Amino acid sequence: MTTENPDVATDATASDATPAQAAPRPRIEPRALLQRLQAESPAFRDCKPLALKIDASILERFPDLDRKSLRSALRLHTASTRYLKAVERSTERFDLDGNPAGEVTEEQRAHASTTLKERFAAVAKQQREKREAEEAERRRAEKLQQLVTRFGR
Repeated sequence: MTTENPDVATDATASDATPAQAAPRPRIEPRALLQRLQAESPAFRDCKPLALKIDASILERFPDLDRKSLRSALRLHTASTRYLKAVERSTERFDLDGNPAGEVTEEQRAHASTTLKERFAAVAKQQREKREAEEAERRRAEKLQQLVTRFGR
């Protein structure tokens, strides 16, 4: 059982607080953050497979970033079709400066390939369903027009 020490002040002054506690970092829109990373990093700009644990490197280089925004931006980037295609084709991973920093395993390439196939299959299914719905609507409209022509005055 823990108790609070009454001798310890609970009101911290701004000078006593660490910079992270003094003011929360402003949230940056993930897409805007991703554009910033693309502008400042060859690995993002060229959509190369990223080194594992690159989030630590990014936060070290850009200490003003909010961790939550960074995670969202990284999720957007690594889930993109362009990035998955790069992982599928590559054998190397890259750091922020575009230097090799590890390898892409066969398992990671297979996962990227499977994800892309599933994504393309889902898109093809949606397109097929849309075409079928449009065709069904066209047939209904045609049938209705035939009925109007036949029974209308």
